[in-house]
Amino acid sequence: MSTANLPRSRSDLGFDIINYSLLTVILVIVSYPLLFAVSASFSDPMKVLAGKITLLPQGFRLDAYAKVLEHGQLWRGYLNSIVYTVIGVTVNLIMTTLAAYPLARRDLKGRGPLMLIFVFTMFFSGGLVPTYLVVKSLALDNTMWALILPTAINTYNLIVMRTFFQSTIPGELYEAAHVDGCTNIGMLYRIVLPLSMPILAVMFLFYTVEHWNSYFNAMIYLSDRDKFTLQLVLREILIQSQTAGMMSADAGATERLLQSETIKYAVIIAASLPVFVLYPFVQRFFVQGVMIGAVKG
Repeated sequence: MSTANLPRSRSDLGFDIINYSLLTVILVIVSYPLLFAVSASFSDPMKVLAGKITLLPQGFRLDAYAKVLEHGQLWRGYLNSIVYTVIGVTVNLIMTTLAAYPLARRDLKGRGPLMLIFVFTMFFSGGLVPTYLVVKSLALDNTMWALILPTAINTYNLIVMRTFFQSTIPGELYEAAHVDGCTNIGMLYRIVLPLSMPILAVMFLFYTVEHWNSYFNAMIYLSDRDKFTLQLVLREILIQSQTAGMMSADAGATERLLQSETIKYAVIIAASLPVFVLYPFVQRFFVQGVMIGAVKG
């Protein structure tokens, strides 16, 4: 008899009710700020300031998006962020995989002390000024490599990937491949990577979001406006819209100041849209990769 046909007990039904209720509350808490930002970006600034926005736009207007799109550097910033993200994620995946694979092998001598060195960097770093001096001494400032190389490996992602390798790929598989004459690089390429698509998809999403949302490093290391990331361009648009309204004394100053309220929400949507488009393609790997990589081991 199939377990699907067995009658459910009251405790099981009660658990399902409580579980779905809690998940619904969490969904509302997480979704409402995003829905509010979307509605506010299409609304009349006066309605936003008056607190009349709930879920639907009030006084539908596209002025905020028109102001964002007319900025000359916007598309350049989009292109720069895409290039930095693609190259950065490629470097991240390669470096993280090459570090996690040997640390997951039980036959690696000294892997415990090596892992401690990696973990140490999670709690203690060189600091902003020493890091900047290192980047500048290597002539990486005002280049995209200043945004990529210092963050080539995220220690938390390294631990998750190493745990995935340890819990998913048995040691006997390595031994069998070694008997067949496979090298360590061959094991990584022919055995480990094909079996690790879930965790690679998770790492891809984590690193993509990290690069796409990063603006602080770009603000510190980039001085050429043609190399600005999207986040810096959007920040510039927001600051310009606010200062233009405060510093001007003409009749349109108040309107520009009010418009800055909706522009900041349009900026949020413009920056978040690519991640929303990307997430559905890796969603099916996400839960499996995180649960196997973070719970076991």
